[in-house]
Amino acid sequence: MEESTSWIGKNILKLRDYKVPTEIEEPDEVKLRDQIEPWLTALCQSEHLSLLTGAGISSAVHFLATGSAGAGMSELKLSVFKDEISKKSKESSAKAGRGTEPNIEDQIRTINDLIKGLDVYLCNTSQEDNEEFFADFDTLKSELEAGIKEFANNVLTAEYNIVTTSNEDPAEYLMNFLLSFASRIATRERLNMFTINYDRVLEFGAELAGLHLLDRFVGNISPIFRSSRLNIDLHYNPPGIRGEPRYLEGVVNFTKLHGSLDWSEKDGIVKRFALPYGANDITTYNNDGGSLMIYPNSSKDRETSEYPYVELFRDFAGSVIRPNSTIVTYGYSFGDDHINRVLWDMLTIPSTHLVIISYEDTGDRIYNFYKKAKRPIQITLLIGNHFGDLKTLVDHYLPKPAIDRTTYKMADLLKARGTAVNPSETKTEEKSEDHE
Repeated sequence: MEESTSWIGKNILKLRDYKVPTEIEEPDEVKLRDQIEPWLTALCQSEHLSLLTGAGISSAVHFLATGSAGAGMSELKLSVFKDEISKKSKESSAKAGRGTEPNIEDQIRTINDLIKGLDVYLCNTSQEDNEEFFADFDTLKSELEAGIKEFANNVLTAEYNIVTTSNEDPAEYLMNFLLSFASRIATRERLNMFTINYDRVLEFGAELAGLHLLDRFVGNISPIFRSSRLNIDLHYNPPGIRGEPRYLEGVVNFTKLHGSLDWSEKDGIVKRFALPYGANDITTYNNDGGSLMIYPNSSKDRETSEYPYVELFRDFAGSVIRPNSTIVTYGYSFGDDHINRVLWDMLTIPSTHLVIISYEDTGDRIYNFYKKAKRPIQITLLIGNHFGDLKTLVDHYLPKPAIDRTTYKMADLLKARGTAVNPSETKTEEKSEDHE
């Protein structure tokens, strides 16, 4: 096992006892489990725990369902200002550390800036004098809207493939993945779950697992996004017990940092509309003329371009940048500077820890993040097609997806009686009890 200078196409492991990130040429999940599972179990019982997911979680679940990765981030089809938008989109992608192959987000961001510029230019001239510019301006806006709707429908198709598959693995592994982090004992703060995905894969898994997701939306028929976030939670009163109510298990704070397919904005109000999981056409359900809220599809002015995303990122920074905090990333490619900056700031606090789990390191972005952070003792790495595989991860390395006090008590009884127990189980139990 040797340190690697590039992590592309390799299985990289770094735990607390590893001085450097190490390439594992032939991973053996049976042997590695005794090292990885107790360490992750201990980290997941930190005082504050957050989970950040990217496109990798959706791709992993879709792959289990169909054998393919699902909806991608292809470019929009344009007929006006195509070369100018392509050049600026490439610059935007390179600036974000994603290379010179722009995705739909880079295009949308560039087109929005161009639309704003053209709007300023054309407001002081007549349509007769600049008829061609006015026509191109209208065409660009309509093509942007059509492209976003097409992209949204592609994502809905991926959702449909997941929900209609006869294979039970996608739902089972997604549920167990979420429960591994959401199973928090009552003395610990709720799991804070963040995603940069537009799809509803996490909501789908949480519903199947019986998890309650708390977000900023208030209401039942037409939930509205609220800027004020009170510490709302779910409690219950045990029969015959007086005093403070107890936390209800399976409750998670949930934030979609880049918006969602079922969010729309109209007249400064962001609503979540009723969009069935895996619907055929998004326009059938978003029929009130509202703008689809997927980042960076900002609307008409500066206020709406910052709202509600500025509120969501405030939640993200406030949740992770504090002492005794652990954040686990899965399927996040580290291609968003605004997120990376928050993680770098978090690591300046010595008691924090970052766990990076990824199927691959596209463009060596994780490698570059790790080198720039210069906090090796605070970073755990599980990178590669072995460690990032959802089935392998859930079956062998993640904590048990339950609060199982009976197992702990049984282990204590066996130890007291001098009965041998499985070494890996003993380590897991000791780690878990130490952090309770």
